[in-house]
Parts: sequence; structure tokens; C-alpha cells
Amino acid sequence: MSRDPYDILGVTRNATQKEIRSAFRKLAKKLHPDLNPGDKNTEAKFKEISTAYELLGDSEKRARFDRGEIDMTGGEQAPRNFYREYASASSPGEPFRSGGGFAGFGDADDIFASFFSRRARAPGASPFHAPGRDRHFSMQIDFLDAVKGTKTKVELPEGPALDVQIPTGTRHGQTLRLRGKGEPGSGGGPAGDALISISVRPHRYFTRDGDDIRLELPITLREAVLGGKVRVPTPSGPVDLALPPNSSSGKVLRIRSRGVPRGNAGAGDVYVTLKIVLPDRPDDELASFMKRWASGTTQRPRKDMEG
Repeated sequence: MSRDPYDILGVTRNATQKEIRSAFRKLAKKLHPDLNPGDKNTEAKFKEISTAYELLGDSEKRARFDRGEIDMTGGEQAPRNFYREYASASSPGEPFRSGGGFAGFGDADDIFASFFSRRARAPGASPFHAPGRDRHFSMQIDFLDAVKGTKTKVELPEGPALDVQIPTGTRHGQTLRLRGKGEPGSGGGPAGDALISISVRPHRYFTRDGDDIRLELPITLREAVLGGKVRVPTPSGPVDLALPPNSSSGKVLRIRSRGVPRGNAGAGDVYVTLKIVLPDRPDDELASFMKRWASGTTQRPRKDMEG
């Protein structure tokens, strides 16, 4: 195989290892024998890119190839000054001829071995190998499971279910990677990965804002006027919040470190927006009080909106 491995994979000589791996995977998905059964031409091309990647995908082998120490297949190259080492023993006018024929080079088999040696392969090994393809799945999880983390299973169309560890603080749209849980590789190549796209179900009163949690808390008119302790739900459990007297609807209070956990960096906060809720049914006593409440007629909450 005389073609340059960089040309075979379609990358430049200064490509990164990541770019080389990406180029190979793209070609392998297109040329894999399993996707082209009976196509000998495609199979030959797949073997070619596999050989190229086996060389360039290994940074040490790649460096040796770039220095000219090994060839495309990994065979040792003869030193570049091979003939010059014997020039001093040559006859005048015949700088590359040894007076002793092959005697100066040792056994003839050694000469050919230096040019045509190849890496030994295990008996029965496949002449090429490639990683398996990744498998893609989607999963819906509850809001609190995403915030606090959990362990669950993803059901596969075929085969056993996969155990999935949902990390603390998982976000909607995040993709989790299960290494080695994809399709098996070819010729002893590594298995692909399972990629799971996470969809988080909405919560009935929590919403997420980065690592913070926001919620709207209904309070009574009495609690708004007089203040006091009110029970507030948080992802890690309920908290008693001190409600200041004379609290209006829309006022925002903060509960520190009760939001989304950040590992060793603590957690976000919970922001509570107050919402005054009147009784479900008309209250005669409340209505009578409001009629007698003279100072209530002087309040102008919409003055900034008046033209």
C-alpha cells in the first residue's frame, strides 16, 4: 500500500489526533463492510483506511512514520545513510559496490528483512479493526431527579436494559455518554458508546435558572400584612421562611444554598416570588373592613402608569 496515510484519511500532516480520529470515524461509518455486504471494492477501501488509522491514530507510531523510521504498514525502514556506510570500502568509480559482493552486507536474507519486515500478527487475527458505531437514545426524567441525581434504566429496542447514572444537576437537552455500550467493533476494535439525550419533565412549581431555583409562593392577605413564618418547598426539602410584614405581591425573597447542587462548590439559591391570594369565596367581614379602611383610598399603586 503505497499511498500516503494522511491522503487516505483526508487530513493534513499537521492534523491533531482528534481530527485524525474524527476523519477515520466518518469514513468508517460510510465504508464499513457490514453496511456494504459483498462489495469487495468498499471492503478494500475500509481495510486501507483502517491500516492508515492504525498508524496515525497512535501518536508514537505516527511520529516514527513522520521521521521515516517505519513505512505505511509499520515495517521498519532502512536507515537513510544505509549505502553511505559502505561507500568507503567501494572501488574508485563504483562507490556503491563492495569488493566482497554481498559479504560486506552479511547474509542476503538480512538485507531483505531490513526492507520488508512487517509486524507479526496473532494467528487468526482480522487484517483490520475499527471501533463500533455509537448508539443514540433519548430519555425523560423528572425535574427533581435531574437536580438531585439518580440511578435509572434505559430500555433498549433489543438486548438488556442499560443502567444509567443521572449526575447531580443534569440539564434539559444534556447528552450522557456510556462508554463501550454501543455497537461492537470489527476485528477486535473497541465497542462504540451509547449516547443518551436527556429531556427533563417540567415541575408543577419549580423552574430552573442556571443553578438557582425559582418558584411563586401563594400567601394570604393576612400573611402579607402581618408577616410571619411560611413553609416553602425546595428541592432538598421544605424550609421555614421569615416573611416580612407588609409584603406585596411580586416581592422576591432568597433562600441561600437550597438550589441545584454544585458538587464541592455548594449549591445555587432558591428565589421565592410572593403572590397574594384572596379567599375563594367573598368574605363579608373583609369587605366590611375595606369599606371602613379610610387610608386604603389614598393608596396609588398605579401612579407610575398614569398618563
